[in-house]
Amino acid sequence: MTVQSVLEDIRNRPGSGETIAVIDPATEEQITEFKDCGREAVNDAVARAVASYQAGVWADLPGRARAKILWRIADLIEENAEELAQLDSMNTGMPLMQARLNVPTAAEFFRYYAGWCTKVHGEAYAVKTSGIASDTYVDMHAYTLKEPYGVVGLIFPWNGPVFNASAKLAPALAAGCSSVVKPAEETPLSALVLERIIAQAGVPDGVVNFVTGYGHTAGAAITAHPDVEKVAFTGSTEVGKEIVRTSAGNLKKVMLELGGKSPVIIYDDASLKRAIAMAAMGIFVHSGQGCVCGSRIFVQRGVYDQVVEGIAAVANTLQLGGPSDKDAAIGPLISQKQLTRVMGYIDEGKAGGAEVVTGGRRLDRKGYFVHPTVLTNVDTNLDLYRDEIFGPVVTILAFDDDDEAVEMANDTTYGLAAAIWTNKLSRAHRLAKRLQAGTVSVNSQLVFDHAVPFGGYKQSGWGHEFGKEGIEAYMKTKSVWAQL
Repeated sequence: MTVQSVLEDIRNRPGSGETIAVIDPATEEQITEFKDCGREAVNDAVARAVASYQAGVWADLPGRARAKILWRIADLIEENAEELAQLDSMNTGMPLMQARLNVPTAAEFFRYYAGWCTKVHGEAYAVKTSGIASDTYVDMHAYTLKEPYGVVGLIFPWNGPVFNASAKLAPALAAGCSSVVKPAEETPLSALVLERIIAQAGVPDGVVNFVTGYGHTAGAAITAHPDVEKVAFTGSTEVGKEIVRTSAGNLKKVMLELGGKSPVIIYDDASLKRAIAMAAMGIFVHSGQGCVCGSRIFVQRGVYDQVVEGIAAVANTLQLGGPSDKDAAIGPLISQKQLTRVMGYIDEGKAGGAEVVTGGRRLDRKGYFVHPTVLTNVDTNLDLYRDEIFGPVVTILAFDDDDEAVEMANDTTYGLAAAIWTNKLSRAHRLAKRLQAGTVSVNSQLVFDHAVPFGGYKQSGWGHEFGKEGIEAYMKTKSVWAQL
């Protein structure tokens, strides 16, 4: 399947809803188009998933058999790496180099969870329970079983299509679930290649069912469907709340990886050269379109001016461009809608008295490009400071001591990630305990490993992905009692 054949295939994919244009965000030109699949297509996909689960064609396979197929999926992803990278780069606007790095990371999800297929098990207990008379006890053998949830809905976002799809598909398959999978309407292209790869690897028909469409149509149909037992969603907090409301019909379980407004705390004893470089890339990479991007930076007052100047200097050296632009370090925003949203926050900041150290403007060229923006003197009551912007926009404020830094960092409804830059080990660990975030990085940012769980505090999500928690999220626990 070539890139051109993918564009043709999605155009010819059946659907009963609106026609959705797929736009190249670096050129604002239409790449292809497809029809929203419609509610009936979702119903059909769920029915196929239910039938496959009840038949046991996947869930009843021995773990070692599922593991071999997951390993084969990983191999096929790497065999098709260049095609997948080109599709994601074209579709999201990210530099091709970045897209190429994402593909082997996506493949590794399937290898990692292939290893878990044979290692998930329950526990046994020797229990004495009270009999009818208070002075007698009954010997019981109790044990737990780990069972797949059944049919799950997997809904993933546009900022890393292959990565995000694999992060959900691999543990769901390892657990034995059947699934209905919806990519973001902005970035459906690489999902068609994954669909083919999964079938080619030997996953039985009906176990993984891809549907394409809008979130408010296809996504809503998945989350409301009574035969879907769990939904795993990555996206905005606003949509996450709507999914919770929609899922109430059958009280389906929901796993949410949502937004962030991640704080970065830089102390005067930090290795400033590295801290400045990493804090800058921690917000400007992928034009700030990452949930863990450090969009609020707090700097100890003695080095505040130095850090502001340093981050602004990095912002001014980053080359913006699309996949065809040589030496581009970061790409455009995903859409005109996102461009309007980001510029709206910047304009609010300017009107509210914020100082624009650098950026604050759209690039004078085709594409949804915004110059990396550094703001100081920001009113902390502004939406600019409070909301997740999902753009290359950072606010930098000063602090004096630990208590003030922690108070400022925790002053948010989000709690996804945080970073601390200091050479004092005891301080770093004290602060790590006090920060209200699911992930805290010390003298590092944007770190990741398939084995380490990832999830958010507060309104940044429910549950955890990756690691052992990632596969257990797709399994139910059953307790069994037997009197001896």
